[in-house]
Amino acid sequence: MICICEKLQIDYPIIQGGMGNISNAQLTSAVSEAGGLGTIGCGTMTPSEVETIILKTKQLTKKRIAINIAINVSPYVNELIDLVIKHNIPIVSLSAGNPAPYIPRLHEHGIIVISLVASVKHAKKAEEAGADILVAEGFEAAGINSNLELTTFTLIPQIVKHVKVPVIAAGGIADGKGLAAAIMLGASGVQIGTRLIATKEAPFHNTYKQNLVKASDTETLVIGRSLGRVRRILKTPYGVELDKLDKKGITLEFYNEITSEERHIKGAIEGDMENGFLNSGQIAGLIEDIPTVKELINEMMEEAENKMAKSLERINKIRANNKH
Repeated sequence: MICICEKLQIDYPIIQGGMGNISNAQLTSAVSEAGGLGTIGCGTMTPSEVETIILKTKQLTKKRIAINIAINVSPYVNELIDLVIKHNIPIVSLSAGNPAPYIPRLHEHGIIVISLVASVKHAKKAEEAGADILVAEGFEAAGINSNLELTTFTLIPQIVKHVKVPVIAAGGIADGKGLAAAIMLGASGVQIGTRLIATKEAPFHNTYKQNLVKASDTETLVIGRSLGRVRRILKTPYGVELDKLDKKGITLEFYNEITSEERHIKGAIEGDMENGFLNSGQIAGLIEDIPTVKELINEMMEEAENKMAKSLERINKIRANNKH
């Protein structure tokens, strides 16, 4: 396992997933202040909107942050890269598209490039294109997902086996047990998103947070399969309606309209469960409280350490009992 803490200059191997148009300075800065890597997701926001969040984030923390650019989602990819360079953002994560055309320019300015992948094939291509770190995301994750639908538990060891760059696990990780499991599978760290929604600093509607706290293990829906636009969301009134429409058969244009970032904001920020959706990973069923970001990250690190130590003790005991 390659340690990403030194490479990214962070204290703990925990990074924030990009959250699209609901990204904000408060949560991003809180993650970085707590020793992780806070990330501003650009979604479909204009460069001006993203710049406002960057400036506010820099007022709240002097620690390193990252920018996530979803290539096939944003109409402003090149302008956002200009913005990254202008504000000396040290780390960029590229998702939802081919990162190859953009990596050389980012490297010219000394920027570390993280590429999000969902298969061994994607991972190899991203590494060949020059990605410094890979985030391997299983389809347990919230929001836009790969239509390959590979799970984190099977995806991580296969990708780690085929690449030399560090691999960060994403999808299905909510606590220290998930962090420990990811490390055991060969990951160098984890990316979390849904779990950070249910924190005190996250400026999202309380309805969103409470829905996550109350969620069971079967509380998410996967929509968009028939259109090749897979997205995992929380089972809310609007989410159930989306699922019904999707199963009846709808056009891609209509699907994009009813799953737009405007609808995302209605649900996540305004708390409108009838007209907006909530992205959520399958870890919703693991969320039981709303801690501060610092408490969450510290608890994850402590639990991971304890679980790994106890697991090693159990393995050693089993092996000792079976030696002949």
